[in-house]
Amino acid sequence: MTKTAETTIEADPRLPIIRTGRDFAATPDRLQRAYTDPALFAQWVGPDATSTRIEHWDARTGGSWRYVSVVDGVEYRFRGCFHEIRPDRLVQTFTFEGDPDGVALETLWFDDLGDGRTRLRTQSLLDSFEGRDAFLRSGMEVGVNEGYAKLERMLNDGAV
Repeated sequence: MTKTAETTIEADPRLPIIRTGRDFAATPDRLQRAYTDPALFAQWVGPDATSTRIEHWDARTGGSWRYVSVVDGVEYRFRGCFHEIRPDRLVQTFTFEGDPDGVALETLWFDDLGDGRTRLRTQSLLDSFEGRDAFLRSGMEVGVNEGYAKLERMLNDGAV
């Protein structure tokens, strides 16, 4: 288990699953809006050194999405489908187009802690332990930590 700032990242030893968790000073609806509003999502997702361009975004149950992250002029494309969006949970697929066979099923829970605080929990189920471990080696920890730090600032500044 790794803990940097307030984010935990854990690889399940029995299943090809990655779990993350972090508490935010925001209500569940504000946090979910940061995940479903494409303009907001593009501002916080990923490492500080990246910029994100949304190419397609249909945030509804049965909708889909595609975005491009740019790092030092190199483009990385990601896509997926929103399987379910409801106030307390979001379920989607996630695919890095550089590895189109590596599809993750992601579930995000927005747990209301009261007093305007929410615990965000995520679970990414990959198709193999090799895929999970490659995901972990990809630098995802930096992207998660730096992205969540940007999101925290946006929530604190009232941008979300």
